[in-house]
Amino acid sequence: MSLSNGNKVAVLVSGGLDSCVLAVHLAARARTVYPVYVRQGLIWEAVEQHWMKKFLAAVAEPNIEPLREIALPVSDLYNEHWSTTGESTPDYLSDDREVYLPGRNLLLLAKTCLYCALNRIPSAALGPLAGNPFADSTPEFFSRFGELASLALGFSFTVETPFAKLTKAEVIRIGHHLPLELSFSCIRPADLNHCGTCNKCAERRRSFQVAEVEDKTRYESLPPLGDPEFH
Repeated sequence: MSLSNGNKVAVLVSGGLDSCVLAVHLAARARTVYPVYVRQGLIWEAVEQHWMKKFLAAVAEPNIEPLREIALPVSDLYNEHWSTTGESTPDYLSDDREVYLPGRNLLLLAKTCLYCALNRIPSAALGPLAGNPFADSTPEFFSRFGELASLALGFSFTVETPFAKLTKAEVIRIGHHLPLELSFSCIRPADLNHCGTCNKCAERRRSFQVAEVEDKTRYESLPPLGDPEFH
């Protein structure tokens, strides 16, 4: 695992386990960390932002700057997609490919790279993990995006993915000392809590089991998941 040694780095944060842990770890290696949250009009964003702010306040890392929110709505393109309607949300028995958000990383980076160029931040970091099945989460995509953004903006820009060879359980072990219960991974929120029954809640629960770290998350429901090693 290689983390940034640069002076400045923007971290795309969602409030989830991976980006929360990533932001804190990069804060120990970069002089200034700029957490960036991109609002797209997805049904869970208000709850994500609620917990993201609580997490950052709790860790109180002096190298982490205040959260910056950027708007890039996708409801005009996603139309009746489950992420904007809340209907037919992939449940705890669904395959991970069912949670695909079209162009997710392409969209997140499109406006973030401009923010970085305007603020002279040479790199942006994201938290994709090993086994991510989506085309916009590959090393080739991130490398080429950095090259294209540099060309378009006349500014040397790179995309970093420090956790790309890790599993979520390994990230949990790295961040076990952090208030991980203040991170948020649910795509069907129950008020301010995790629903416990969606695909992402199941992934979170299984990963804590594999990591053998206590899961202090509050779930509204706890359906049986089976053996976490064989999902």
